[in-house]
Amino acid sequence: MSKRGFTLVELMIVVAIIGILASIAIPNAVEYSYRAKRAEGPVNVDAIKTAEIGYEAAFDSYIPATAHPAGAHGKKPRDWDGGNTEYQQLGWRPDGMVRGTYTVTTTSSDFNITVEMDVDGDFADAVYTATRTTQTIFLNQNDTY
Repeated sequence: MSKRGFTLVELMIVVAIIGILASIAIPNAVEYSYRAKRAEGPVNVDAIKTAEIGYEAAFDSYIPATAHPAGAHGKKPRDWDGGNTEYQQLGWRPDGMVRGTYTVTTTSSDFNITVEMDVDGDFADAVYTATRTTQTIFLNQNDTY
């Protein structure tokens, strides 16, 4: 009479293999999630840059915009309330909630757009910036979220 089934050693080997695969996969999944959340920054900076260039073409000046939304940024996205008149005048508004704080400083011939965000909540800001003549640049190490 033969018995069918797995031995305890075989089951332990399978559990160990699953544990090793999970220890590799979970940190990678978390990192990809942070990268996806951080991707909001350069997209919105590019959109604000386009709006500034268009505004300057129409009105011969750039619009500075104070840090918005106000307050500390962190892991949770925040509403972009309509109270900021500089961005309204510029004609730009994000689609939905934002994770970063956006600022535009200007001179008579250029502007600087900056977004600071902390999507992983470690109090180390990921910063993107762009000017009229430069593309959006990430100012941190690639592992800063």
